[in-house]
Amino acid sequence: MILNRRHLLSTVAVLCMGMTSAHAAEKWNMSAEQPDGNYITGVAKEFAADVAKATKGELEIKVHSNSVLFKRPDLKRAVQTGQVPVGDVLISVLGNEDAMFEADAVPLMARDFDSAWKLWQASKPGIEQRLAKQGIKLLYSVPWPPQGIYTKVPVKSMADFKGMKFRAYNAATSRMVELMGASPTTVNSGDVPQAFGTGLIEAMITSPATGVDSQAWDFSKYYYDVQAFIPKNVTMVNARAFAKLSPASQKAVMDAAAAAEKRGWDEARKQTSTLTQTLAKNGMTVGPMPAAMAPDLAKIGATMADEWVKKAGADGKALVDKLK
Repeated sequence: MILNRRHLLSTVAVLCMGMTSAHAAEKWNMSAEQPDGNYITGVAKEFAADVAKATKGELEIKVHSNSVLFKRPDLKRAVQTGQVPVGDVLISVLGNEDAMFEADAVPLMARDFDSAWKLWQASKPGIEQRLAKQGIKLLYSVPWPPQGIYTKVPVKSMADFKGMKFRAYNAATSRMVELMGASPTTVNSGDVPQAFGTGLIEAMITSPATGVDSQAWDFSKYYYDVQAFIPKNVTMVNARAFAKLSPASQKAVMDAAAAAEKRGWDEARKQTSTLTQTLAKNGMTVGPMPAAMAPDLAKIGATMADEWVKKAGADGKALVDKLK
């Protein structure tokens, strides 16, 4: 009887230890900007799966897509304060805070993926340092396809944009639109169809990915493959939350982040042509930038590059010099 009781107590203790171990698993929510069909969200979900597998369930990340947890303007602050442990955001929207965050939104600084990668490698250390000072650890980046222009009416030169109500999504695109002679209006990607439908905007500059996500063929007729610049989303984690993980789990997260970055850049290259073709297949007139527009765009790029270097100071000049 005593042995049976001891055996029972031992069994209960083992079960309790197992329950304690199970409850010890860390669970994070991740705020993802884009809808489920977007490849950037797809990369985030694969990152979460890699982490769960590598940590054997010690860390589980649940991805919440389409900005249902936090909208773009609130994401970085939410990660910084621990309201959500991890999230991704278009890095250039932080440009008003520090010019280094919007280096990839300067027109013509990087128009192809090779140049965009070089720009990222040159700017990454400074961005990491700035985020670290705010209690945030950078995990990985995923680029968007090169940015093009969507319009309801055909355009032949920069003069055709004069007075046009034009969607912008950060300070850099607002400035670009102003220099084009159009009138900038900030509209989140999820609100683009309604903004076109109500006449709030008549044109926009964005990627073919956002064009497909928003079914741009329902409200615009023309897509000009300007390839003005290549912006990026970056995924970041609250530094305190990361520090609480075991060394093995920290390594697993960073290894998964490195894999996610490679996957994201490879996917962006593959998706660009496919997404552009999707616009055409759905009835949009797709073509290159009108030749008459090129000199004016070059002037806008030079103006914005000069303005950006002045804002970014010594770090900005060093970055541009390094790229040259």
